[in-house]
Amino acid sequence: MVSAVLDPVLARRAGMTSALLGAWPEIVSGRLADTTRPQKINWPRRASEDDPFKPATLVVAAEGMAALHLQHQTGEIIQRVNAFFGFEAVDRLQLVHKAVAPAHKPPRRAAPLPREAEERLKALADGIEDEALREALIRLGRSVKRERG
Repeated sequence: MVSAVLDPVLARRAGMTSALLGAWPEIVSGRLADTTRPQKINWPRRASEDDPFKPATLVVAAEGMAALHLQHQTGEIIQRVNAFFGFEAVDRLQLVHKAVAPAHKPPRRAAPLPREAEERLKALADGIEDEALREALIRLGRSVKRERG
């Protein structure tokens, strides 16, 4: 449903579809997927219907060293993008250096400690009068216990 709403807007403003954005992690390697994003496709203007079709330029935003890695893999990425579209849609990549927002990953919930370990932490901190300090030390103890297993 979202694609049905977004695709016409993306097509008008950026010349591409949400499908390309969704497939981007498969088109580029996992390492580049986090630091690059396709921005738009610049289709060459045609003066008339009789003009032959010319492939477009894919504009890709890249952060720092990702731009260098992307530049070295340009040929392979163009082939993968064209395979995605099913025809020779793109013949050039244009890199734009800018920050790319990371994909949102939900925070992992830590597994609760066994009851015996929780009781031992509370017993160790029981003699501390300052409640905020006691709770902070218990949280620290939980964290240390989880890391050590």
